[in-house]
Amino acid sequence: MSAAGPGWAVCAAVAAGLLIAPGPPARQRLGTVRPEVARRLPVPPAPLAVALLGAVLGGLACGVAGSLAGGLVATTIRRRRARSRDRSRAGAEAAELAESLARIIEELRTGAHPAAALQGVRSDGALADRTLGPAAAAARLGDDVPAALVRTAARGPAAVRAELQRIAAAWSLSDRHGAPLADLLDGVLTDLRWRLAFAARTHARSAGPRATAAVLTALPVLGLGLGHLLGADPLGVLRSGILGQALLLVGTGLVWAGLSWSDRLTTGAAP
Repeated sequence: MSAAGPGWAVCAAVAAGLLIAPGPPARQRLGTVRPEVARRLPVPPAPLAVALLGAVLGGLACGVAGSLAGGLVATTIRRRRARSRDRSRAGAEAAELAESLARIIEELRTGAHPAAALQGVRSDGALADRTLGPAAAAARLGDDVPAALVRTAARGPAAVRAELQRIAAAWSLSDRHGAPLADLLDGVLTDLRWRLAFAARTHARSAGPRATAAVLTALPVLGLGLGHLLGADPLGVLRSGILGQALLLVGTGLVWAGLSWSDRLTTGAAP
């Protein structure tokens, strides 16, 4: 077996352990059957597990500097994926709230009482029920609906927090001055739909710059592969001596800085 064989075996074992380790839901299910076993399961947090895996892979490939570079690369990839998931979830939550608000406005325009219009939020989706359900309960009991909306906004999802505050302001204005509630809520809905459409257009138009940034980020890796094919042994240069290790760290840092800057430019225009 070559010298690299045991190292890659250790790397594979660590990777397999991190991948098959049960997450929090699995631990909760196991805890209902064998509580003492669930308490003994050492499951690292996802960010730490990803960083450790990247550090192990980088260390086996390029030594100490490779560990630092691998941890940085793995952490960056995880954060970008998490940011993408959060952005998609925020858009879906705002769209669900918009649909529920549109139904409420439609019922108000047909003459329904506001309390009755709010009672249908349970069928509008899980998010609508979670965010507008307390307001529906307050309306049913004759309590202060705007106050219930403000309380929900304070602890609700960040994606719809501002929308709930606007709905509360519109409801309060209608209660104080007798303005048509449907018209006020329609203004909130129009603004919400415009911002959703603007965010979608901005995301679509930034697809080209995002692709360019991804290609530029991959160029150093492609350069290493090309150098290896030509017999230049670039990994050997990066592994050997202080200069190679320093070049690896500086190069990884520059790639990370460029990718972070491009992300800031492409996401800064979104509302």
